[in-house]
Amino acid sequence: MRQFPKSVLKDFPKEFSVFKKLRTPAAVQDYLNGLGMNFTGRRHTYVSPLVVLQTGKAHCMEGAMFAAAALWHQGRPPLLLDLKTTNADDDHVVALFKEGNRWGAVSKTNHAVLRYRDAVYRDSREVAMSYFNEYFLDSGVKTMRSFSVPFDLSKHGADWLTSRNDLADIAADLDFSKHVSIVKKGTERKLRLADKSEIEAGKVLEEKTTAR
Repeated sequence: MRQFPKSVLKDFPKEFSVFKKLRTPAAVQDYLNGLGMNFTGRRHTYVSPLVVLQTGKAHCMEGAMFAAAALWHQGRPPLLLDLKTTNADDDHVVALFKEGNRWGAVSKTNHAVLRYRDAVYRDSREVAMSYFNEYFLDSGVKTMRSFSVPFDLSKHGADWLTSRNDLADIAADLDFSKHVSIVKKGTERKLRLADKSEIEAGKVLEEKTTAR
C-alpha cells in the first residue's frame, strides 16, 4: 500500500487539516454524518474528497471515497465495498477498515439503515452480508444481489483525492470489478419480505428526499 501523499496536505492545508482530527473510523463516521446529502437527481456525480470538504455534501459513493481517504490518512488502505442490487433499487458503497483481524465499514446514507458497521466481522463478506436483510424496497422485496471484493483506491494513484473533474472512471472501475453473487437464480421468490415495522423504519430519513 502506498502512503497517503504528503503533497495533498501541503497543497491544501486548510481543507485537509480536518483529517488530523479524524483519528478513528468512528470519528470519520461522525464527520460524514454531519455532512449534507448531495442530491444529484438523474445526473450522478462522483466528486473528490477535496470537493466534499469544500461543499460539505456527499452521497454514498462520494462519502465512501472521502472515508477511504481519511482512513488512508490514518495509515489504513483506502478500500471500498460495493453492494449491488436489482435494477429496481440503487447500489450502495461503503469504505472498509480493519481493527486487528476484524472488519468494519463507514457509510454515508440518508436512511436509517445501511449505516456504520463496527469492526466485529471476520472478513469483508461478513460485512457485506450484514446489509442483506436491511436492503429492501418499500414493498418489502429484498434487493441486494452481490458485493465486490475489497477495491483498493490507492491503485488509482492520488489524483482522485483532489481532482476537480468527475470521478466517473473510478465509479465505473468499481462497478466492473470482481463481485461475488449471493442470491442464486430461481431463489429470489423464496426470500421473505421485510416486515411492516422494518419497512417503516427504513423510511426514516435524515433529509427529506427519496434518494439513497
